[in-house]
Amino acid sequence: MPRSFRLRSSSRASGTPRPPGASRVALTSSAVSVLLVATACGGGQAASKSGQAAGAARGPVTITYWSSSAGAQQTADAFNKTHPGIQVKFSAVPGGPDGAAKLANAVKGANAPDVATMDYSALPEFASGGNLEDLSGTSGTLVAEKFPAAVQSLVKLGGRTWAVPFDVTPLELFYRKDIFERYGVAVPKTWDEYGAAAEKIHQADPSVRITNMGGGDPAVLAGLSWQAGAKWYGTQGDKWKVAIDDPASRRVAEYWNGLMASGVASKTPLWGEGEAKERSSGQVATVIGAAWTAGTFLVNYPDLKGKWGIAPLPTWNGRAATGMYGGTSYIVPKGSKQTKAAAEFIRWVTTEPEAIRARLSSLKSPSSALPANPEMRAEAAKLFDASYFEGQDPYAVAGAAAATIVPGWTWGPAQLQVNAAQGAAGPDMVKALSEGQSAAEKAIKDRGLGLAG
Repeated sequence: MPRSFRLRSSSRASGTPRPPGASRVALTSSAVSVLLVATACGGGQAASKSGQAAGAARGPVTITYWSSSAGAQQTADAFNKTHPGIQVKFSAVPGGPDGAAKLANAVKGANAPDVATMDYSALPEFASGGNLEDLSGTSGTLVAEKFPAAVQSLVKLGGRTWAVPFDVTPLELFYRKDIFERYGVAVPKTWDEYGAAAEKIHQADPSVRITNMGGGDPAVLAGLSWQAGAKWYGTQGDKWKVAIDDPASRRVAEYWNGLMASGVASKTPLWGEGEAKERSSGQVATVIGAAWTAGTFLVNYPDLKGKWGIAPLPTWNGRAATGMYGGTSYIVPKGSKQTKAAAEFIRWVTTEPEAIRARLSSLKSPSSALPANPEMRAEAAKLFDASYFEGQDPYAVAGAAAATIVPGWTWGPAQLQVNAAQGAAGPDMVKALSEGQSAAEKAIKDRGLGLAG
């Protein structure tokens, strides 16, 4: 039955090493403490590991699965071959806001799937809207035992488990080794050094800019603000506190606006033909990307093999730190009648090596997504051709970066609206912060949630 729950402050997560030997880190040091309305249904006993019992008496149980992830169909097919008691029927859906809207409408229409994938940033919004099943009973133990405590904090709200993590997405710096060597520029470790490198490279060759940062993906601004110590959402008593347009984020926005205004950074938007042209033709010297970005180079820029390197993201004070850019989890939408079977599929797809092999082996393009489950990373690394980066192991570099993710970041209940508002702001990052602040405040008020002044 629906009931209210409080997203109360939790103890700081100590974290579990991402790759073997990595240091510990908490992605979110505390949960929010605002009263939200959501479902408390979906509990029960943990799913059986074999997955056979669910359909033993009445024949196989069929569950539906929606995702925009590449390889999802092949993963479902592999599960079906080894789990005759549970059969998964997969449907491809759009990603991003369109996919989120489709899922929300399906929940309202009582025809939602049993399993779906969802960005971490959307979880609080869907949980507060009563659109998710509480997975504490079916997947709570799995999350506690198989995933780093740092990642757990992204899927556990109010002491309950609302999703199971899939990947971790630390921001990294991808750079053209040949361009840096040609102009005698060291790989920057701070943002001051990055700005100086941008000026030196552009002065030597006006056709080359340090990167493109002309809007098109608000998640990059969020990740860079996260790295700078921003906390866009928090609470004050039982009210949401929004601080998107805060000093730390302003520092980031003004920095990038300055680079674009001076011409050393390109105003070309992310994710378009212009971006691809600049990268392939050597018109940009770096790319601000995430762990999953490495795989895109092998397909989009095969002729540049050996010319790209990977380094930690530059920082403001020289101490290792980064934020996250995206990230995906598995959920059970509200209304599922097959929560135990859904939980068994989610367990398998997030923790069994067979699942990662089925996914990666089926892809036409390589994937460098860093699994949230540490035991899955070694298997994923085996299936990735690291020769493109000439001796660098993208999984090892990403794992080390993941261990430096700044703790304390919390997503709020209006990030989809914030993304839309910031996306409409274009390349002006300062404007994007202001528009995002206003959008978040309005969305929270419109939903009848408390907003701190």
